[in-house]
Amino acid sequence: MFVGTGSDVGKSVINTGFCRIFLQDGYAPAPFKAQNMSLNSYPTSDNLEIGRAQAVQAEACGIECTVEMNPVLLKPVGHSVSQVVLNGKPAGNKSAREYFNETDRDELFAEVMRSFDRLAARYNPIVIEGAGSISEINLWKKDIVNMRVALHTGAATFLIADIDKGGVFASVYGTLQLLPEAERDAIKGIIINKFRGDISLFEDGRQIIEELTGKPVVGIIPYSQGLFIEQEDGVVIEKKKTSYREGKVNIGVVLLKHLSNFTDFNMLEQTEGVNLFYSDNPEKLALADILIIPGSKNTLSDLKTLREKKIDEVILAHHRKGKAVFGICGGYQMMGVEVRDPEGVEGDIFSLPGLGILPVVTTIAGGKQTRQCKFIFMENGAIQGEGYEIHAGHTSSLRPLCRLENGDTDGYFLDDKTWGTYIHGIFDNASVIEHVLRAIIPDFVAKIDYKSRKEEGYDQLADLIRENVDMEYIYRCIQ
Repeated sequence: MFVGTGSDVGKSVINTGFCRIFLQDGYAPAPFKAQNMSLNSYPTSDNLEIGRAQAVQAEACGIECTVEMNPVLLKPVGHSVSQVVLNGKPAGNKSAREYFNETDRDELFAEVMRSFDRLAARYNPIVIEGAGSISEINLWKKDIVNMRVALHTGAATFLIADIDKGGVFASVYGTLQLLPEAERDAIKGIIINKFRGDISLFEDGRQIIEELTGKPVVGIIPYSQGLFIEQEDGVVIEKKKTSYREGKVNIGVVLLKHLSNFTDFNMLEQTEGVNLFYSDNPEKLALADILIIPGSKNTLSDLKTLREKKIDEVILAHHRKGKAVFGICGGYQMMGVEVRDPEGVEGDIFSLPGLGILPVVTTIAGGKQTRQCKFIFMENGAIQGEGYEIHAGHTSSLRPLCRLENGDTDGYFLDDKTWGTYIHGIFDNASVIEHVLRAIIPDFVAKIDYKSRKEEGYDQLADLIRENVDMEYIYRCIQ
């Protein structure tokens, strides 16, 4: 099990790397995270919803993701309110107070451990990920994801600290000192993550940490910008707020407050000749060659904010100039004539006019469409791909963009530069990217194979960990 001194210390990525290492070493690993909070999710093959990180970790394990890998998913929909997804299905919206104080924590813990047991019956080892900091002492009695899991499963547990944030000595020492004795004993070692510079210069730092804590520093992993691993934490977006770059095809993704599934744009980011950036600044967005309105966990709230920030004016001006505007999921809904929420599924906004770019009306309703899909793009048999849907409600369409393998249709096609779709991951397909970018660069060829790129990233991450972590000690701990 990998736990952290705080959020965004690299738990998910390190977990992913160990998943690939165990697979390479001949084992049958699987990931597990009892409770995840994220706006980035993914459907299992049986149409259930889990956190994207566990889907990525399953891919690193070489297996299909299943709901047991993440039995509780919290998807923020507003201030201190999240949709609770239990065992892959929506179980209603709850405030933080309601979720932590009014749910039976023992029963919820028993439920997630039943998921763990089903997983452990099929795979070995289970690579468990904690959440945030393990020393949030005010939440210990509510814990269903951190050290309670470690003790219940008997997992060899390793504490990860991010040295790039600063304060690594205080964060490691303080975290361990605050733990009760049994939980402190469960920690078998410390991994220092994101080290910049010459690792040998930290040898005295390693010794100090070991003397202070009585725990071995089993690895110091260098900061690496060259690795490509899909990440789900919204903190990643902060590092992508670049802007216009001369000589590139500039793609501006509208930065929504409730932006979901930003992994939709990873392949575009990796595409040679493309500069993709996120922004809610109208002046920066106005410079883009292509605008994309991404998915949202609260379409109506984000649509209202678009108008308040006058981003709607930029999008409409962009469209009038004949430049490309595309919408994914919630972004597709916003591009229509109206978005309705008569049941108050998203909150207290029951209807808003859309941007009016596409002649469609969306009605949000309870329940959720959650499925993986294969599609033909614009009735063009040469442009095919795979993706997935996660959305509530229905959008009327007389000119569908895609035809799905099961015969269903999706999205609305106005013209080559103006369309919307519910399909997340549509830009993970090289043929779609080529079609879109050839409107700007006629002979454009997408040279990246996204699946191969991800596999390469998993192997590179595994190599990085092997080179910098005492794997013999890790294996001794999990015997």
